[in-house]
Amino acid sequence: MSVGIDLKGLGVIVTASSRGIGFNVARELLKRNARVVISSRSEENLKKALDELSPFGEVYAVKTNLCDQRDLENLVKESRELLGGIDALVWNAGNVRCEPCLLHEAGYDDWVEAAKLHAVAPGYLTTLLVQTWLEGKRKGVLVYLNSVSIKEPMPPLVLADVTRAGLVQLAKSVSRTYGKHGIRAYSVLLGSFDTPGARENLKAVAESRGETFEETWEREVLGRTPLHRTGRWDELGSLVAFLLSDEAEYMLGSTVVIDGAMTRGINL
Repeated sequence: MSVGIDLKGLGVIVTASSRGIGFNVARELLKRNARVVISSRSEENLKKALDELSPFGEVYAVKTNLCDQRDLENLVKESRELLGGIDALVWNAGNVRCEPCLLHEAGYDDWVEAAKLHAVAPGYLTTLLVQTWLEGKRKGVLVYLNSVSIKEPMPPLVLADVTRAGLVQLAKSVSRTYGKHGIRAYSVLLGSFDTPGARENLKAVAESRGETFEETWEREVLGRTPLHRTGRWDELGSLVAFLLSDEAEYMLGSTVVIDGAMTRGINL
């Protein structure tokens, strides 16, 4: 069942992975012979995802609220036991509850939630894993799934765009500080992928504008790329697998874009 790069039993945590991007990335990594721990705060969703992923390989589930310190600590502890050691993290997170919402519609609690989900949680989870890897004198890889909207902001996602922009700095900082110990990190900026969350957001945007969902999907998703489609899961899976492999070692700290040329600018 392997596809492309063989991850040869690499032990990987994929967060927020009971559906959408996290679920599909977990499935693609299983196809490439990784051993995977999935997580979700919903026990029902987690059980359903585990049943669907089990045919693809060795997969475990740990219930985790990414905004809860004890849950993050427990995720690392249980994953170490289940996998016999953690080799990598693929960070993924869903939306904060108020999104899509414009800046003037966001309250204090919304900003706190966004900061906890998109900055504190990945930061603290990274701290826990780096500590574990240094103590065990073992290598580790961190892949932070992010969005191209941190480069070209989307106003209804302002909370996420502002708070997850720091993941680029986190990946570079981890790589520069701990690369000599075999610990490396990457930030992956995603364009549009067809997920339940993406469709829910676009439906809300369409309603606020008095448009049909199809009109909004065409303009905001399909019409933004010359390919006129969303990204495929095998494309994203192949990219993440490459970053997890030793073949990407010299790219440590890099920010990688997979967006079908959605963004108009270039970085030199």
